[in-house]
Amino acid sequence: MNFTDILASKFEPETTGTTIMAVIYDGGLLIGADSRTSSGQFVADRCADKIDYIHDRIFCLRSGAAADTQIITKHVRYYVDAHAQELGRLPAVATAANLFRNFLYEYKDSMSASIIVAGWDPYKGPQIFTLPLGGSVIEQKWSIGGSGSTFIWGFCDSNYKENMTHQEARAFVSHAVAHAMFRDGSSGGIIRLLNVTKDKIEREFIDYKDVPFK
Repeated sequence: MNFTDILASKFEPETTGTTIMAVIYDGGLLIGADSRTSSGQFVADRCADKIDYIHDRIFCLRSGAAADTQIITKHVRYYVDAHAQELGRLPAVATAANLFRNFLYEYKDSMSASIIVAGWDPYKGPQIFTLPLGGSVIEQKWSIGGSGSTFIWGFCDSNYKENMTHQEARAFVSHAVAHAMFRDGSSGGIIRLLNVTKDKIEREFIDYKDVPFK
C-alpha cells in the first residue's frame, strides 16, 4: 500500500452523521441539532452549526455528505433570496422546500443528501418539510433525521403531542437529541436550538455538561 492509499483509507470525506429535528408547537416551531461532524472514525468538528440560514424565518437541517449538503444549501439560499427580492416580501417555506427537491431529485444518483426545511411564513404559519434521499417532499408536524434518528423514533412517537407550549417543545427536542447523542457514535457535542415565530428568532445552545442525558 503506497502513501496515497494510506491517506485515502485514513481520511474519508466529512459526513454529517448527525441528529437533527424540528417540531411545530403552539405559536411557532423549534429546531434542534447536535454539533458533531465526522470524517471516517475521526471527529472533524465538535461544535459544527448544522442549522443553516436560508432566508428570514426559513432554515434547513442537513444530513448526509457534508460537501453535497453544503453546496445544495448554498444554491437554494441564492435562489430564495433572489425570489424574495422579486416578491418584495417573505417567501413561502414551501418554495425553499421545492427548490431543495429539484436538486435532490436531479442529482439523486451522485449526491448523498437529506434535508429538513423548517420555517414560518405569513401564508401558512410554521411549517416543516422532510426531504429524504431522492427528492420527495413530505410536510410534517415534526421531523427527525440523521444517523441518530434511528435511536429515538419510539421516544418521539411516545412523547410528541400537538399544540405544545414552547417549554414543552424545548424539553421534547432537547431530550430527544440527548438520547440520540448518548446512543449514536456519530452524534455528539452540544445541542443547538432555534426558536422561530412570527415575531422573532431565538438561538440557544446547551453545553455538553448540561445535556439532559437522563
